[in-house]
Amino acid sequence: MFFEPPLLDALAKGALLSTLGIAWVILLVRVVGLRSFSKMTNFDFVMTVAMGSLLAGASQSGGWAPLVQTLAAMAALFGVQYAVSRLRYASSRFDEVVQNTPLLSMKDGVILRDALRQTRVTEDDLIAKLREANAGDISRIRAVILETTGNISVIHGTRMDAVLLQGVRLDAAGPGNAEKPG
Repeated sequence: MFFEPPLLDALAKGALLSTLGIAWVILLVRVVGLRSFSKMTNFDFVMTVAMGSLLAGASQSGGWAPLVQTLAAMAALFGVQYAVSRLRYASSRFDEVVQNTPLLSMKDGVILRDALRQTRVTEDDLIAKLREANAGDISRIRAVILETTGNISVIHGTRMDAVLLQGVRLDAAGPGNAEKPG
């Protein structure tokens, strides 16, 4: 592609194509906006992973046609993500179809076993997330929420505003579901 000795050509291709690929991603982010890699939704998370894969593919392209195809795929993904985010904003029905709902896994110091089972999160995983969130007193945990991206949010303190549970599914919290940790 650039040089006759294969090793020199591989080094030059890797450096140039990676630089070109990352410059293309930066340009696309500037055009579409910072939300592109926000990981606020499951769709955003998939976008981030796919973009990383495409960037790796761009840096290993064997010729100009595969590189252009990869750059076009990147632009298309940004376009699809932009369109999906606009449709989600415009239509709550569309939003329900493409977006998972956050799920309450713990409330007021009580682990919600059905929610853990439903999301396949173990109690050990939950406890590890509580430690990461500096939750020193289980009784002060107001809520633990499995977010749409797979992240776990821990709200602790003496009180919690109800707005923080807006859009969170509470239905896994049925009778016999709750159990105090310990």
